Amino acid sequence: MDGAFVVEEASEDPQRFEIGAELLVDGQPARVTVSRQVGGRRRAIKLDRPVERGAELGLRREDLAPLPDDAFYVSDLIGLQVLDERGEVVGVVREVHPGPANDALELDTGVLLPLVEDCVREVDVDAGRVLLNPGFTD
Repeated sequence: MDGAFVVEEASEDPQRFEIGAELLVDGQPARVTVSRQVGGRRRAIKLDRPVERGAELGLRREDLAPLPDDAFYVSDLIGLQVLDERGEVVGVVREVHPGPANDALELDTGVLLPLVEDCVREVDVDAGRVLLNPGFTD
């Protein structure tokens, strides 16, 4: 075994895993030294230093592609206040869980909300809030 590992839930941008690309491993920089396609669209990589199993791979914010005004990165949602239709705070986004049909917002209260238009009326990252449609809180 050469120390390469399969990246789970990898970016769809193939440049992220090219040889020489820099990633963050649990917040610390590392460079890709081996990169190969394995089993469909899965990617196996090796880094310039040992990595613990289950370590989180990431990128610096400035390395992310710019987005249109009406778009956001999932990481932008963490920490946003969630307001009901009356403008009352029902919680703060603690985590975003990917799902087969849609993502779900996990609030600090333990409530899970589907990240779909029927539930979420507006995401305003600049204002630090998520506005819900009526009927999604008690």
